Amino acid sequence: MEALLWTTAIVVAIALGMGYPGWRLKRALAQPFPPAWLAILERNIPIYQRMQPELQAQLQRLVQQFLFQKKFVGCEGLEMDDEIRVTIAGQACLLLLNRFTRVYRKLHTILVYPSAFLVPRNHADEAGIVHPARQELLGESWVDGRVVLSWDHVQRGAGDWTDGQNVVLHEFAHQLDSESGSNNGAPFLGHPGSYRNWSEVLSRDFNNLRHEAMFHRQSVLDHYGAVSPAEFFAVATETFFEKPWQMAERHAELYEQFQQYYRVDPRAWLEPPAPEPGPEPRFDDPGPPASYGTVYGQWR
Repeated sequence: MEALLWTTAIVVAIALGMGYPGWRLKRALAQPFPPAWLAILERNIPIYQRMQPELQAQLQRLVQQFLFQKKFVGCEGLEMDDEIRVTIAGQACLLLLNRFTRVYRKLHTILVYPSAFLVPRNHADEAGIVHPARQELLGESWVDGRVVLSWDHVQRGAGDWTDGQNVVLHEFAHQLDSESGSNNGAPFLGHPGSYRNWSEVLSRDFNNLRHEAMFHRQSVLDHYGAVSPAEFFAVATETFFEKPWQMAERHAELYEQFQQYYRVDPRAWLEPPAPEPGPEPRFDDPGPPASYGTVYGQWR
C-alpha cells in the first residue's frame, strides 16, 4: 500500500511538473497587453499600424510569449528595458505571423550590445597559415540557442523600414533556417513536396545574385546574400519585409516562395515606391550564367 502511494505521488509530481510551464504560459498570455508595450510597437515597427487588427492581435500574443520564454542579457554595460525587449521581440515575431509555432523553440537567450561588437575569428593568409583575428559584427545567430544583436543597429532597422536592412529580421531568419537541422537556406517548409520549387527558385536567384555581386551590379537584394545560401535566405527575408514591392517586381517567383513560407503579404503594409530609372546597360557584362553549380539547400 505504501509503495502504491509513493508511486501515485511520483506520477502526480511528474504530471504537475510537465504541466506547470504550460499553465504559467497560459496565465501570462491571459494578461492584457500593456499599453506601454503597444506604444513601443507603434513607435518602432512602422508597419504595425497598417496591419489588420487580427494580425496586430497575433503579434501582441507572440510578443507576450517571446518575452515570457526568452532571456535578454545586456552586454558591455547596456541595461535591458522594455524599449529594447519589446522592439526586438516585435520585429522577430513578424516572421511568425499566421503560423502554428512554438516561437523559436530552440532559442533561449538574446544578448544585446550597445553597438557593433567584436568576436574572435581565425583568418587564413595566402600561404594557408591561420591567424587569430577579431571581426566586428552587427548581429549573429548561434545554433546553441542564442542570438547576439547590436542595439544601435536594431534602432536603425526600426527607423527605416524601406532600405532592406534589418538586423533583427536577418538574425531571426537564421534561427528559422536552423530549425530544419542545418543552416543551409532551406528552413522547415512543412511538406516534402515544397522543397523542389523552393530549391529551384532560390538556387537560380542565389546564383544570379552572385553574378550581380561579381560585376558590382545594382540589385534589390543586398550583395551580402551572395556569400552563402544561408545568408541569401536571411537577406531575402529582410528584402521581403522591407522592400516587398521591389522584390515582387524584380524577383516575382522568389517573392511568391517567401509569401507562401511567411504567409503574409507585406505589400499591404507599405506604399509602392516611386518608379526608379533602370540601370544603364553594361556592355562588358556577359550576363548571368545558367548555373554556377550551386544547389540551394539539401532537398534537390
